[in-house]
Amino acid sequence: MNYRKSVLSASIVTCLAFSAHANAQETATAADPVPATEATDLDRVVVVGIRGSLQQALDTKRNADAIVDVVTAEDVGKFPATNVAEAITIIPGVTIDRLFGQGEKVSILGTDPALNRTLLNGQTVASADWFIVDQPGRTFNYSLLAPQIVSKVEVYKSPEAHIDEGSIGGTVIVSTRKPLDMAEPMMVSGQLGGLYNDRVEDWDPQGSVMFGWKNQADTFGVIVSAQSATENIRRDGVEAYGSVSASDYINGQGGGGSVNNPPMDWSIGAPADPTCVGSCAETLLANPDARGPNSLSASYFEQERKRDTYSLALQFKPVEQLDIEFNALKVDASYDNMNQSMFAFMGNAYNGLMKMTDVTIDNGVITKGTFKNALSVYDLQNRKADVDTDSYDLKLTWDEGNWYASTHIGTTEATGGTSQQVFGEFLNWADYSYDISGAPGSPGSVTYTGVNPFTDPSAFRMDGGWGADPGSAATWNPGWGGNVVFKPNKDEETYGQVDFGLRFDSPFYLLRFGYKQRSHETSQQMGGVSLASVAGYGDATADMFNPKPVPGNYLDGFNNTGDLANRFTIDGWALADYILGNEWLAPWQSPPVPSTFNDPSFAANTWTINEDIRAAYMQGDFSVAGLRGNLGLRYVETESESASWACSVNVSPCPATAYVPVTVKKQYNNVLPNLNLAYDLGDDVVLRFSGAKVIARPNYGDMSSYLWLGDQTLTGGGGNPDLDPYKSTNYDVSAEWYFSENSILAAEFFYKDIADYILTTTRPESHYNQAVGADTVYQVSRPDNAGNAEIKGVSLAYQQNFAYGFGVVANYTYSDGESDSGDPMPYNSENQYNISPFFENDHWTARVTYSYRSEYFTNVDRGDNLWTRPYESVDASLGYKFNDHFSITLDAMNLLDEAYHSYATTEALTRGVYRSGRRYLASLRFQF
Repeated sequence: MNYRKSVLSASIVTCLAFSAHANAQETATAADPVPATEATDLDRVVVVGIRGSLQQALDTKRNADAIVDVVTAEDVGKFPATNVAEAITIIPGVTIDRLFGQGEKVSILGTDPALNRTLLNGQTVASADWFIVDQPGRTFNYSLLAPQIVSKVEVYKSPEAHIDEGSIGGTVIVSTRKPLDMAEPMMVSGQLGGLYNDRVEDWDPQGSVMFGWKNQADTFGVIVSAQSATENIRRDGVEAYGSVSASDYINGQGGGGSVNNPPMDWSIGAPADPTCVGSCAETLLANPDARGPNSLSASYFEQERKRDTYSLALQFKPVEQLDIEFNALKVDASYDNMNQSMFAFMGNAYNGLMKMTDVTIDNGVITKGTFKNALSVYDLQNRKADVDTDSYDLKLTWDEGNWYASTHIGTTEATGGTSQQVFGEFLNWADYSYDISGAPGSPGSVTYTGVNPFTDPSAFRMDGGWGADPGSAATWNPGWGGNVVFKPNKDEETYGQVDFGLRFDSPFYLLRFGYKQRSHETSQQMGGVSLASVAGYGDATADMFNPKPVPGNYLDGFNNTGDLANRFTIDGWALADYILGNEWLAPWQSPPVPSTFNDPSFAANTWTINEDIRAAYMQGDFSVAGLRGNLGLRYVETESESASWACSVNVSPCPATAYVPVTVKKQYNNVLPNLNLAYDLGDDVVLRFSGAKVIARPNYGDMSSYLWLGDQTLTGGGGNPDLDPYKSTNYDVSAEWYFSENSILAAEFFYKDIADYILTTTRPESHYNQAVGADTVYQVSRPDNAGNAEIKGVSLAYQQNFAYGFGVVANYTYSDGESDSGDPMPYNSENQYNISPFFENDHWTARVTYSYRSEYFTNVDRGDNLWTRPYESVDASLGYKFNDHFSITLDAMNLLDEAYHSYATTEALTRGVYRSGRRYLASLRFQF
């Protein structure tokens, strides 16, 4: 009886099911086992063009036992993309988050990116973060991975026992090229190009080269590659840093209110008169729970991203049975960035809430407000940030035909974060009003009465403090002019595994089992100094740092922003020289020394997570009478230790000498069974079922003791070392109709029943407030195991080739996620679809891709639920092939210059709206 459809399908399925090269030696029939070493030449697929790559992806999907989608190397090259995440968005159920205009975080089937895993050649690849406000997690930063080194990307939506655990949505396996898989003994390929951003209005160089060689005996080969890419990013935005309530304006938050509890007027020695009277007071008192923005900002973000990627692949087969592979990847990337925010700070507890003179409230939202002599702020953060990743992987496989054994060892390490932030803050007091009544279409405007300080750099000055005599250290209290902060992070893992397999001439044709051990460490350190600036010495004005107007296209695409669009910027490097050169010091002040213990928040953001994982698995693969699949069990032991610093005395602020190390340990075991079934209903239809128990461990930052506090907004966020892992029971059912060559119509139904779901909740906590020098109650958001949740939905896929070189790829995914507490599921878009028509002939290729995802919840910030509005994008690609060796392509990305728009609970309360520009990549490609 024929247990597999063909030698080719047999080898493809086993290659997918087990990453070792030797595992491609699968039986074709019960009576005629065919080892992979004999089938190598038969199994080689030469991919030519878009249609060829799509066909290869469909062949792989069709013959897989699990529910798998694939993007091949040709797809990665043909899609308009500068990283792998952008290339795989065409896969049904895969969505990406574009906070900085590029795809950096991948969601699968409606799950949080942290609930998916990314593996490089089947193993962990370390990943670090560059953005200073991010906490290290389990997501992979896809902007680091150059598409040129990729052979294929497989997205496993159902698990198999031999694949590392840790994902609920799915597992992305990125495979690099293997030397002995090359069609020719030698290969040289690469590309030279330039990337243009119409908001930056400049070109950046891009280039890559790859060399491959193998000997005539097909026993030794090498592939080396180098890729260098530079991209300048400018992100314009309108944003708010939180929200405040009408009751905050009424009574204040410690600095006084506009109706009750007005602050002291020291010129008369009595409380000041209320500023919000008459209809203003009546409106606030009638709507105490109404909410409005605590600030409204014009954001100007610039970044230069540089990525140098080097890879090495060695493959050696000294004898027929032995296969030795070594892969090395090195990524050196810099993410230096500068953010200049200029904003009306009407919700400030000490210089804003008590200054309101008029208000409008509609449907529980404070849509308009007018303020007298209220605070405006100009912040500049100049940050040096790097992300370096190194991965080394060695695999040895011995294959005797009816059995195999392999061992796999490796290490991966990433360092990143902000090595230095220089933060300068300048203050101004003026009369102004804000209006968000046009949101979300018009997210907000600020209008100044009289002179607009946004155009006057001399009007903004660093806080010089207060007291009797600024020349006397004894009588003067310094202000807060900013800070110098470092916040590096590190992620590393060492692993080793052994695998064994037995092949049989029976329906259960492969039995495999193995053991793996991983030792992982993720850490973060934070430290720095605050600028204790003194009037007459450190209270610099913004005009000292080479001010200039913003570019003429600033805030293009935004509606009705008022005075927000008419502003200046300064030279951030000149400000850094002023601060780092200690030019701000008063005569009696000594240069401060950066330290982790200079501020309680620095110590709270310094932590280490150690994780030791031991896993054993057994899996049986079977095929009989059109039914095939695998049955497996994975047993996992996890031990974690969260180490941090805590104050050992009941004193605020805590003295540096009083911090002591503390640890929290966790241990848990999980039994994870899984079943994958595929039934070939005739020659054209495949039915599938998958059932599995899976886990996902908490984010490293969530497991830590980290804490940040907003002293002006009295909000904060932190971690929770007592978190348990997510646990889920997943069911998937799919049907695939291959109705013609290179064509498919498919539907997948998925259901995920998740226990111990981690959601962020907000609670009051008392912490030391350095702005007022006293303990203060903050609203702090922390993660908790909030109960159970479920995600269910359907994913539809359609692909077809038409006549004359035309074709189309399209998909739609519906995902419904909810928790038993009623909280929304992070990153779950209810609707998502893509459509990508293409054309290809001997010389020309053309492709347009339209993508859409509906709104989705991201996280809790400053006590508000943050949502991202629907996002749509249009990308296009046009290419011309001169001959077999040279071609040119023009890729256009984000042609709509779509706005990334987040809001707090209601669309009327914008948290941030950003546009990052259209991107055009012109490339000359060569291959010999």
